[in-house]
Amino acid sequence: MIGRLFAEPVAAKVPEIIILFWVVKILTTAGGEATSDYLKTWGNIGGGGTEVVLFVVGLALQFGTRRYRAFAYWFLAFAIAIFGTGVSDFLHLDVGIPYGGTTLLWAVVLIAIFWMWHRSEGTLSIHSITTRRRECFYWATVFATFALGTALGDFTATALGLGYLASGIIFGVIILLPALAWWRLGLNGVVAFWMAYVVTRPLGASFADYISKPRNISGIGFGDGPTAVVFAVAVLVLVLYLAVARPDIQQPLAASEEHEGAAPSPLEGDGASELKRHAEQSADDDHIGGYPEHYEQQVSPQHPPLAETRSGSDVPEHGDSARIVGKVGPQWTNDRHSQ
Repeated sequence: MIGRLFAEPVAAKVPEIIILFWVVKILTTAGGEATSDYLKTWGNIGGGGTEVVLFVVGLALQFGTRRYRAFAYWFLAFAIAIFGTGVSDFLHLDVGIPYGGTTLLWAVVLIAIFWMWHRSEGTLSIHSITTRRRECFYWATVFATFALGTALGDFTATALGLGYLASGIIFGVIILLPALAWWRLGLNGVVAFWMAYVVTRPLGASFADYISKPRNISGIGFGDGPTAVVFAVAVLVLVLYLAVARPDIQQPLAASEEHEGAAPSPLEGDGASELKRHAEQSADDDHIGGYPEHYEQQVSPQHPPLAETRSGSDVPEHGDSARIVGKVGPQWTNDRHSQ
Protein backbone atom coordinates (compact mmCIF):
# COMPACT_ATOMS: atom_id res chain seq x y z
CA MET A 1 0.00 0.00 0.00
CA ILE A 2 2.70 2.49 1.02
CA GLY A 3 4.79 1.50 -1.99
CA ARG A 4 1.93 2.41 -4.33
CA LEU A 5 1.44 5.84 -2.81
CA PHE A 6 5.05 6.92 -2.29
CA ALA A 7 8.16 6.60 -4.45
CA GLU A 8 11.24 4.69 -3.29
CA PRO A 9 13.92 6.69 -1.43
CA VAL A 10 16.96 7.93 -3.32
CA ALA A 11 19.04 8.39 -0.16
CA ALA A 12 19.04 7.64 3.56
CA LYS A 13 15.71 8.44 5.26
CA VAL A 14 17.06 8.84 8.80
CA PRO A 15 19.62 11.24 10.29
CA GLU A 16 23.24 10.60 11.12
CA ILE A 17 23.66 9.94 14.83
CA ILE A 18 25.24 13.01 16.41
CA ILE A 19 24.96 14.37 19.94
CA LEU A 20 22.10 16.65 18.92
CA PHE A 21 20.13 13.60 17.77
CA TRP A 22 20.02 12.29 21.33
CA VAL A 23 19.08 15.71 22.71
CA VAL A 24 16.15 16.09 20.31
CA LYS A 25 15.11 12.47 20.83
CA ILE A 26 14.88 12.86 24.62
CA LEU A 27 13.04 16.18 24.30
CA THR A 28 10.65 14.53 21.84
CA THR A 29 9.89 11.68 24.24
CA ALA A 30 9.28 14.15 27.06
CA GLY A 31 7.04 16.33 24.91
CA GLY A 32 5.13 13.32 23.60
CA GLU A 33 4.43 12.12 27.15
CA ALA A 34 3.14 15.49 28.34
CA THR A 35 1.12 16.12 25.17
CA SER A 36 -0.57 12.73 25.31
CA ASP A 37 -1.41 13.17 28.99
CA TYR A 38 -2.91 16.59 28.22
CA LEU A 39 -4.96 15.21 25.31
CA LYS A 40 -6.46 12.61 27.66
CA THR A 41 -8.43 15.47 29.21
CA TRP A 42 -10.28 15.70 25.87
CA GLY A 43 -11.59 12.16 26.28
CA ASN A 44 -10.96 9.00 24.25
CA ILE A 45 -12.73 10.39 21.19
CA GLY A 46 -11.37 13.93 21.14
CA GLY A 47 -7.91 13.21 22.50
CA GLY A 48 -7.47 9.82 20.86
CA GLY A 49 -8.75 11.13 17.54
CA THR A 50 -6.28 14.02 17.65
CA GLU A 51 -3.42 11.60 18.29
CA VAL A 52 -4.45 9.44 15.33
CA VAL A 53 -4.64 12.49 13.03
CA LEU A 54 -1.17 13.66 14.06
CA PHE A 55 0.18 10.15 13.48
CA VAL A 56 -1.34 9.88 9.98
CA VAL A 57 -0.10 13.36 9.01
CA GLY A 58 3.36 12.44 10.25
CA LEU A 59 3.38 9.25 8.19
CA ALA A 60 2.35 11.15 5.06
CA LEU A 61 5.05 13.78 5.55
CA GLN A 62 7.85 11.32 6.23
CA PHE A 63 6.99 8.74 3.58
CA GLY A 64 6.33 11.51 1.08
CA THR A 65 10.01 12.51 1.13
CA ARG A 66 12.65 10.59 -0.81
CA ARG A 67 15.52 11.41 1.52
CA TYR A 68 15.97 12.53 5.12
CA ARG A 69 14.28 15.84 5.87
CA ALA A 70 14.60 17.05 9.45
CA PHE A 71 11.09 18.51 9.79
CA ALA A 72 9.29 15.47 8.34
CA TYR A 73 11.39 13.00 10.35
CA TRP A 74 10.98 14.72 13.71
CA PHE A 75 7.30 15.53 13.15
CA LEU A 76 6.62 11.81 12.78
CA ALA A 77 8.86 11.02 15.76
CA PHE A 78 6.91 13.50 17.90
CA ALA A 79 3.59 12.15 16.62
CA ILE A 80 4.65 8.61 17.49
CA ALA A 81 5.75 9.80 20.93
CA ILE A 82 2.22 11.12 21.48
CA PHE A 83 0.33 8.25 19.86
CA GLY A 84 2.54 5.52 21.34
CA THR A 85 2.00 6.96 24.80
CA GLY A 86 -1.74 7.08 24.20
CA VAL A 87 -1.92 3.46 23.04
CA SER A 88 0.18 2.21 25.95
CA ASP A 89 -1.87 4.18 28.48
CA PHE A 90 -5.13 2.99 26.90
CA LEU A 91 -4.11 -0.63 27.45
CA HIS A 92 -3.47 0.13 31.12
CA LEU A 93 -6.19 2.63 32.01
CA ASP A 94 -9.06 1.39 29.82
CA VAL A 95 -8.30 -2.26 29.14
CA GLY A 96 -6.93 -2.80 32.63
CA ILE A 97 -3.58 -4.48 31.88
CA PRO A 98 -1.11 -3.73 34.70
CA TYR A 99 2.10 -1.83 33.90
CA GLY A 100 4.15 -4.99 34.27
CA GLY A 101 1.93 -6.70 31.70
CA THR A 102 2.09 -3.86 29.17
CA THR A 103 5.86 -3.67 29.61
CA LEU A 104 6.17 -7.37 28.81
CA LEU A 105 3.70 -7.08 25.91
CA TRP A 106 5.59 -4.28 24.17
CA ALA A 107 8.94 -5.98 24.81
CA VAL A 108 7.64 -9.05 22.96
CA VAL A 109 6.31 -6.86 20.13
CA LEU A 110 9.69 -5.10 19.83
CA ILE A 111 11.62 -8.36 19.76
CA ALA A 112 9.27 -9.71 17.07
CA ILE A 113 9.80 -6.62 14.89
CA PHE A 114 13.58 -6.86 15.28
CA TRP A 115 13.45 -10.55 14.33
CA MET A 116 11.33 -9.95 11.22
CA TRP A 117 13.45 -6.95 10.18
CA HIS A 118 16.74 -8.81 10.51
CA ARG A 119 15.34 -11.94 8.88
CA SER A 120 14.12 -9.90 5.91
CA GLU A 121 17.01 -7.45 5.48
CA GLY A 122 20.00 -9.01 7.23
CA THR A 123 20.77 -5.84 9.20
CA LEU A 124 19.25 -3.51 11.78
CA SER A 125 21.66 -0.68 11.07
CA ILE A 126 20.23 2.83 10.79
CA HIS A 127 22.74 3.39 7.96
CA SER A 128 20.75 0.93 5.83
CA ILE A 129 17.41 2.79 5.79
CA THR A 130 17.49 3.46 2.05
CA THR A 131 14.49 1.42 0.88
CA ARG A 132 10.79 1.77 1.61
CA ARG A 133 10.57 -1.67 3.23
CA ARG A 134 13.43 -0.94 5.62
CA GLU A 135 11.87 2.38 6.48
CA CYS A 136 8.63 0.60 7.40
CA PHE A 137 10.56 -1.74 9.70
CA TYR A 138 12.37 1.24 11.21
CA TRP A 139 9.23 3.18 12.10
CA ALA A 140 7.47 0.07 13.40
CA THR A 141 10.47 -0.37 15.70
CA VAL A 142 10.32 3.27 16.78
CA PHE A 143 6.63 2.92 17.64
CA ALA A 144 7.27 -0.21 19.71
CA THR A 145 10.14 1.47 21.58
CA PHE A 146 7.94 4.44 22.49
CA ALA A 147 5.14 2.22 23.76
CA LEU A 148 7.58 0.00 25.66
CA GLY A 149 9.34 2.99 27.19
CA THR A 150 6.05 4.50 28.33
CA ALA A 151 5.02 1.28 30.05
CA LEU A 152 8.46 0.77 31.57
CA GLY A 153 8.69 4.32 32.93
CA ASP A 154 5.24 4.07 34.51
CA PHE A 155 6.12 0.66 35.94
CA THR A 156 9.21 1.94 37.76
CA ALA A 157 7.63 5.21 38.90
CA THR A 158 4.27 3.88 40.09
CA ALA A 159 4.22 0.09 40.35
CA LEU A 160 7.64 -0.02 42.00
CA GLY A 161 6.98 3.24 43.88
CA LEU A 162 10.23 4.93 42.91
CA GLY A 163 8.62 8.19 41.83
CA TYR A 164 9.28 10.16 38.65
CA LEU A 165 12.52 11.87 39.62
CA ALA A 166 14.20 8.70 40.90
CA SER A 167 13.06 6.84 37.77
CA GLY A 168 14.50 9.56 35.55
CA ILE A 169 17.85 9.45 37.33
CA ILE A 170 17.99 5.65 37.08
CA PHE A 171 17.27 5.70 33.35
CA GLY A 172 19.81 8.51 32.95
CA VAL A 173 22.44 6.14 34.29
CA ILE A 174 21.18 3.14 32.30
CA ILE A 175 21.37 5.00 28.98
CA LEU A 176 25.13 5.46 29.47
CA LEU A 177 25.76 1.71 29.79
CA PRO A 178 25.45 0.82 26.07
CA ALA A 179 27.90 3.62 25.20
CA LEU A 180 30.39 2.39 27.76
CA ALA A 181 29.95 -1.21 26.62
CA TRP A 182 30.53 -0.18 23.00
CA TRP A 183 33.56 1.94 23.92
CA ARG A 184 35.30 -0.34 26.39
CA LEU A 185 33.93 -3.85 25.78
CA GLY A 186 33.44 -3.87 22.02
CA LEU A 187 29.65 -4.19 22.08
CA ASN A 188 28.20 -4.28 18.58
CA GLY A 189 27.33 -0.74 17.50
CA VAL A 190 23.86 -1.61 16.21
CA VAL A 191 22.98 -3.36 19.47
CA ALA A 192 24.34 -0.43 21.50
CA PHE A 193 22.33 2.07 19.47
CA TRP A 194 19.01 0.30 19.88
CA MET A 195 19.58 -0.37 23.58
CA ALA A 196 20.14 3.34 24.16
CA TYR A 197 17.26 4.27 21.87
CA VAL A 198 14.77 2.25 23.92
CA VAL A 199 15.94 3.91 27.15
CA THR A 200 15.43 7.45 25.80
CA ARG A 201 11.69 6.97 26.13
CA PRO A 202 11.38 6.23 29.87
CA LEU A 203 14.17 8.76 30.51
CA GLY A 204 12.39 11.65 28.81
CA ALA A 205 8.92 10.60 29.98
CA SER A 206 10.02 10.29 33.62
CA PHE A 207 11.36 13.84 33.73
CA ALA A 208 8.30 15.16 31.84
CA ASP A 209 6.03 13.52 34.43
CA TYR A 210 8.18 14.87 37.24
CA ILE A 211 7.76 18.39 35.87
CA SER A 212 4.07 18.16 35.00
CA LYS A 213 2.44 15.93 37.65
CA PRO A 214 1.06 17.15 41.00
CA ARG A 215 3.20 17.07 44.10
CA ASN A 216 1.08 14.37 45.74
CA ILE A 217 2.28 11.88 43.10
CA SER A 218 5.96 12.95 43.20
CA GLY A 219 5.83 15.75 40.60
CA ILE A 220 6.34 19.50 40.92
CA GLY A 221 2.92 20.44 39.52
CA PHE A 222 3.77 22.52 36.43
CA GLY A 223 0.90 20.95 34.49
CA ASP A 224 0.63 18.73 31.40
CA GLY A 225 -0.34 21.54 29.01
CA PRO A 226 2.45 24.01 29.88
CA THR A 227 5.00 21.17 29.98
CA ALA A 228 3.91 20.00 26.53
CA VAL A 229 4.27 23.53 25.11
CA VAL A 230 7.76 24.04 26.57
CA PHE A 231 9.10 20.78 25.17
CA ALA A 232 7.39 21.29 21.79
CA VAL A 233 8.99 24.72 21.40
CA ALA A 234 12.40 23.34 22.36
CA VAL A 235 12.07 20.57 19.77
CA LEU A 236 10.91 23.03 17.11
CA VAL A 237 13.88 25.34 17.65
CA LEU A 238 16.40 22.49 17.40
CA VAL A 239 14.71 20.92 14.37
CA LEU A 240 14.74 24.28 12.58
CA TYR A 241 18.49 24.42 13.22
CA LEU A 242 18.91 20.87 11.87
CA ALA A 243 16.85 21.72 8.79
CA VAL A 244 18.93 24.81 8.02
CA ALA A 245 22.44 23.79 9.10
CA ARG A 246 22.03 20.11 8.12
CA PRO A 247 24.77 18.68 10.35
CA ASP A 248 23.01 15.31 10.54
CA ILE A 249 22.88 14.31 6.86
CA GLN A 250 24.27 10.83 6.24
CA GLN A 251 27.06 11.06 3.67
CA PRO A 252 27.84 8.32 1.12
CA LEU A 253 31.16 6.70 1.86
CA ALA A 254 33.24 4.28 -0.18
CA ALA A 255 33.24 0.84 1.34
CA SER A 256 35.98 -0.03 3.80
CA GLU A 257 38.85 -2.36 3.00
CA GLU A 258 36.94 -5.36 4.33
CA HIS A 259 34.77 -5.23 1.21
CA GLU A 260 37.58 -4.88 -1.32
CA GLY A 261 37.76 -8.59 -2.03
CA ALA A 262 34.03 -8.93 -2.59
CA ALA A 263 32.41 -9.69 -5.92
CA PRO A 264 32.01 -6.74 -8.29
CA SER A 265 28.99 -4.58 -7.69
CA PRO A 266 26.23 -4.22 -10.30
CA LEU A 267 27.09 -0.51 -10.29
CA GLU A 268 30.64 -1.00 -11.53
CA GLY A 269 31.82 -0.60 -15.11
CA ASP A 270 29.28 0.36 -17.77
CA GLY A 271 26.46 0.26 -15.23
CA ALA A 272 28.02 3.17 -13.37
CA SER A 273 28.31 5.20 -16.56
CA GLU A 274 24.67 4.56 -17.42
CA LEU A 275 23.67 5.42 -13.88
CA LYS A 276 25.56 8.68 -14.05
CA ARG A 277 23.87 9.60 -17.33
CA HIS A 278 20.48 8.89 -15.79
CA ALA A 279 21.27 11.01 -12.72
CA GLU A 280 22.35 13.91 -14.91
CA GLN A 281 19.13 13.74 -16.96
CA SER A 282 16.57 13.30 -14.18
CA ALA A 283 15.80 14.71 -10.77
CA ASP A 284 13.34 14.01 -8.02
CA ASP A 285 10.84 16.53 -6.68
CA ASP A 286 13.70 18.25 -4.82
CA HIS A 287 15.72 18.58 -8.09
CA ILE A 288 18.36 16.15 -6.88
CA GLY A 289 19.37 13.19 -9.05
CA GLY A 290 18.16 9.70 -8.18
CA TYR A 291 18.81 6.08 -9.07
CA PRO A 292 16.92 4.16 -11.77
CA GLU A 293 14.50 1.59 -10.41
CA HIS A 294 16.26 -1.42 -11.96
CA TYR A 295 19.52 -0.48 -10.21
CA GLU A 296 17.62 -0.16 -6.92
CA GLN A 297 16.56 -3.79 -7.39
CA GLN A 298 19.99 -5.10 -8.32
CA VAL A 299 22.04 -3.58 -5.57
CA SER A 300 23.06 -5.78 -2.65
CA PRO A 301 20.62 -5.51 0.30
CA GLN A 302 23.60 -5.18 2.64
CA HIS A 303 24.90 -2.11 0.77
CA PRO A 304 22.06 -0.14 -0.85
CA PRO A 305 23.12 2.98 -2.72
CA LEU A 306 22.98 6.36 -1.07
CA ALA A 307 22.79 9.41 -3.27
CA GLU A 308 22.88 12.05 -0.58
CA THR A 309 25.49 14.71 -0.12
CA ARG A 310 25.06 18.15 1.37
CA SER A 311 25.36 19.69 -2.05
CA GLY A 312 23.37 17.15 -4.06
CA SER A 313 23.91 13.87 -5.86
CA ASP A 314 27.16 11.95 -5.81
CA VAL A 315 27.49 9.09 -8.30
CA PRO A 316 30.56 6.82 -8.49
CA GLU A 317 32.75 7.27 -11.56
CA HIS A 318 33.85 4.33 -13.70
CA GLY A 319 36.51 2.34 -11.89
CA ASP A 320 35.68 3.69 -8.47
CA SER A 321 34.56 1.43 -5.72
CA ALA A 322 30.80 1.17 -6.24
CA ARG A 323 29.78 -0.16 -2.88
CA ILE A 324 28.31 2.76 -1.05
CA VAL A 325 27.40 2.63 2.59
CA GLY A 326 26.11 5.15 5.12
CA LYS A 327 28.57 7.38 6.90
CA VAL A 328 30.12 5.60 9.82
CA GLY A 329 32.03 8.49 11.33
CA PRO A 330 33.42 8.64 14.86
CA GLN A 331 30.06 8.42 16.63
CA TRP A 332 29.74 5.64 19.22
CA THR A 333 26.60 4.38 17.47
CA ASN A 334 28.82 3.26 14.62
CA ASP A 335 28.37 -0.34 13.44
CA ARG A 336 31.98 -1.44 14.01
CA HIS A 337 31.68 -5.21 13.82
CA SER A 338 28.67 -5.93 11.63
CA GLN A 339 26.46 -4.23 9.14
